[in-house]
Amino acid sequence: MAKEIERKFIIKQIPKNLSGGNIKQGYLQLEKKRTVRIRTVEGKTNKSYITIKGISNKVGLSRYEFETEIPFNEGVYMLELCDTPLIEKTRYIYKVNNIIWEIDEFHGMNKGLLIAEVELSSEKQKIEIPDFIYKEVTGIKKYYNSYLQKHPFKLW
Repeated sequence: MAKEIERKFIIKQIPKNLSGGNIKQGYLQLEKKRTVRIRTVEGKTNKSYITIKGISNKVGLSRYEFETEIPFNEGVYMLELCDTPLIEKTRYIYKVNNIIWEIDEFHGMNKGLLIAEVELSSEKQKIEIPDFIYKEVTGIKKYYNSYLQKHPFKLW
């Protein structure tokens, strides 16, 4: 099982001229020790994934993750089995200095929230922080998608 190492940030605005894909995701299981997520991505190609994530380390920087692609139509159907509201967002990709930033613009009950994540190869990897970053929220649970599903941003 792979280890996901990522840092998470609130951003001021989405950089211009980025294209994005629409994501819907829901949770089949939300527990302290694990989450089981279904995600559909609509863009140039339509894809679906099932993801199992373990508990984060003490600083929230890394956790075990298993993800595999499933047929798109099965992902759409499985979203109907998930708790609501679903997480809805547009994901943009921003590349700089061989680093890929995933920028999420949330919709629905989480409208107004803009989050950027960057996956790292190690917990000690140094990165240059782009100027659109407002503040780091790595390890702050209220910014996890699984938390936002139960406690949407609009209700904070």
